[in-house]
Amino acid sequence: MGGKSIKRSTSPGLALFILAGIGTFGFVDRIVVNVLVEPLKREFHLTDTQVSLLGLAFALLNIGAGIIIARYAERARRLTLISFGVVFWSVATAACGAAANWTQLLLARISVGLGEAIGLPSNQSVIADYFPANRRATAISVLLLAPPIGAFIGFVGGGWIAQNFDWRMTFVFAAIPGLLLGVAAWLFVEEPTRGQHDPGASDDVPGFMEVLGRMTKLASARHMIVGSTIAAAIGFGANYFFTSLMMRSFGLNIAQAGLYAGVIASLPAAISVVGSGWLADRLGERSPAAYALIPGIAMLLAGPLYAFAITRESLWLLLSLVSVSAVLQFGYLGVTFASIQNLMHPRMRATASAVLNAIYGIAGGMGPLIVGLMSDRLEGSYGIGTGLSYAMALAGLAYLWAGAHYVLAARHVGADLQSVRGG
Repeated sequence: MGGKSIKRSTSPGLALFILAGIGTFGFVDRIVVNVLVEPLKREFHLTDTQVSLLGLAFALLNIGAGIIIARYAERARRLTLISFGVVFWSVATAACGAAANWTQLLLARISVGLGEAIGLPSNQSVIADYFPANRRATAISVLLLAPPIGAFIGFVGGGWIAQNFDWRMTFVFAAIPGLLLGVAAWLFVEEPTRGQHDPGASDDVPGFMEVLGRMTKLASARHMIVGSTIAAAIGFGANYFFTSLMMRSFGLNIAQAGLYAGVIASLPAAISVVGSGWLADRLGERSPAAYALIPGIAMLLAGPLYAFAITRESLWLLLSLVSVSAVLQFGYLGVTFASIQNLMHPRMRATASAVLNAIYGIAGGMGPLIVGLMSDRLEGSYGIGTGLSYAMALAGLAYLWAGAHYVLAARHVGADLQSVRGG
């Protein structure tokens, strides 16, 4: 299977399509456990706190391994790493369905996290080399349609399979697309020339501490990273228990709950991710502050709206208001990743992406754990459904904190971009 004998495409559109597909089904494999909270609780006799540990288990190896592999990716062929990682995590996802006990399931989830640490950090670096700076926010926003589309497939498809078969088959079905996409990435996508759209970029690979230094010393990057980490923790925590809330408070079955969760987590979020990326590219040339102000203002509005929405006793009112909130909540994703890529040296980008994914991995593990702990605490006073809704509402208010960091970042984006381009 020698790489030199394979004629691959250099089409930016094809690369974006296949890598967006990989990201989508990576997110499916990550989030499908969310729709299975209730059957897993019954199978293994768990509390909300215990079942939330599956999210933390996913993050364990994902964090350190992702950074180590990204350092290697700054020098190696990134598409090879992507292909191998996709196949690895897909096999691990299928293994979740074969788990005979809670420990085996945890180990399988850790393996999924390891596979994604291998396969995902290079995606944005590859796309950043296929598209110029003034189109990156749009391109990376398309790449980051993975979470909303993946959430739809994971919630709706996962709920339907769990309802009509069982939770084990849900993991097996979720693994199949990744296997196919891993092969497609290997066969069809050419490795782009690094820095081809960044004139004057050297071929030297900066040290890891230099990457961290740039990410933390630039005020705009620092505030965006802090704000997006808070937002990621809220998003993962709330989404983790949304299906459970539908089942506990409104008596829906797992397929119905998965359908509602999937629709809310997909279409509004997709509009948010692509719309904010397009708007940021459109306004950012004239006013770079737009890259931070657009998601910042959106999150300041989303926090109170989500907290109000998630505590409504009318199902349709809750779903309607949460949908509006979702349009505001997820606009930070593509804009933040694109902004960080623009602030990085071309051979810093895979590492920067891995660092962000590691931080979000921690947030993705801690968010469900925090909501689960609050839910268990509030359940005694307010009941199992109401206690969970209050826990989710309290988490949602933290969007105010996240949005404040983006507003602060807006003051520095223009100067930071100039200093990077000048240096």
